[in-house]
Amino acid sequence: MEGITVTKPIVYGDVARYLGAIGKDCDHTHLWSVYLKSADNEDMRGYVRQVTFKLVNSVAESVRFFTEPPYRFVQYGWGEFEVVIKVYFHDPSEKPSSSLTTS
Repeated sequence: MEGITVTKPIVYGDVARYLGAIGKDCDHTHLWSVYLKSADNEDMRGYVRQVTFKLVNSVAESVRFFTEPPYRFVQYGWGEFEVVIKVYFHDPSEKPSSSLTTS
């Protein structure tokens, strides 16, 4: 429909948990996750085709693709880096989101 605008609020971010002595032996000091979800826990499959998370190149599989929820992953690691999140919509007239960044 022309002239109609639909707005869907989203939430994105990351969570890290320090592992303390458990992680010292294997260089994994944190358990962390990165996510994207709707603000009201709505199923986003109706309008989101794909979510891409781009990690730092030193991480194995530095680009992660998700085509259905949950749009998140969990991993062990250490250090801090930015993650670029790109959202692709089903509507071909919608350009992919400008890159969202979290660290």
